[in-house]
Amino acid sequence: MATEENLLEINNLEVGFRFGDEYHNAVDDVSITLKKNEILAIVGESGSGKSTLATAIIGLHDPLNTKVKGEILYKGLDLTKLNEKLYNRIRGNDIGMIFQDPLGSLNPVMTVGKQIEESLIYHTDLKENARQEEVLKLLDQVGIVNPQRTAKQYPHELSGGMRQRVVIAIALANKPPIIIADEPTTALDVTIQAQILDLMNDIQDETNSGIILITHDLGVVAETADRVAVMYAGQIVEEAPVDILFTDPKHPYTRSLLNSIPQELEGEEVAELHVIQGTVPSLQALPRTGDRFKNRIPWMPDEVFDEDPQLAEIAPGHKVRGNSWKHFYFEGEEEK
Repeated sequence: MATEENLLEINNLEVGFRFGDEYHNAVDDVSITLKKNEILAIVGESGSGKSTLATAIIGLHDPLNTKVKGEILYKGLDLTKLNEKLYNRIRGNDIGMIFQDPLGSLNPVMTVGKQIEESLIYHTDLKENARQEEVLKLLDQVGIVNPQRTAKQYPHELSGGMRQRVVIAIALANKPPIIIADEPTTALDVTIQAQILDLMNDIQDETNSGIILITHDLGVVAETADRVAVMYAGQIVEEAPVDILFTDPKHPYTRSLLNSIPQELEGEEVAELHVIQGTVPSLQALPRTGDRFKNRIPWMPDEVFDEDPQLAEIAPGHKVRGNSWKHFYFEGEEEK
């Protein structure tokens, strides 16, 4: 059962998608918690399972072609056991979702004001005038300069940054204690990205909500997160407070991600950019046993990889999968 400190507890979660007669796990044995007033970042390349984890929490998978095992505990409820009617009471009211494609997640034939109001209609007893006032307050809260005008506009009439703010307003409408933000700044320019990140920090300060931030942008993580879970091929390979992850990364995948960030100039020379070989394997190609990152660091000898690498705590709050981190080095370096 979730503790008072933990808003959400995920235990041994598996999410499998059906291909023919078989299910292949996009999320494989994931256990993690979200605390009150915390920003938990989930990072990794495309295909690592980040968004699948997010949509599993909010229950948006097709039940006919998806198999979910494990627990997602919220206020003593296991969300994986809820029917659609009960889940609809949770979505929007207890868990808000900020989708990565605001234009695709907004209804093109409804004004943005009506779309924000929909959530208030479903989850509150507010009368029409009170709802409309709340819509304007929400638009103002997310930094819309002219809420009255914007509420009457359609999504295609707004810029990308304004659409993202509208999506955030919808997620905030009922002041949910948990907010899931799936790549909230991906399609935005750098200036708007900074504004959206500042907005998310302000939201957390005002509401004490827990935020799950799904991203592949490590710069965003460094600026906003409290704790980080690194996912690769459906598994969490490392979890640590953000300062520890950036100063003392352990797992080969985490170190490779951080070394792939362009480095600052050193005198007149540019530090060589590390490139991670290969790609995240497809669901059908995932190895049944062994370290899933092994094939992308072929210079590492086979004997340093575990047969069945497990996530274990190596220091307070710092977890790493397997023991390959004890031997990892980059190609051309001496083993450290």
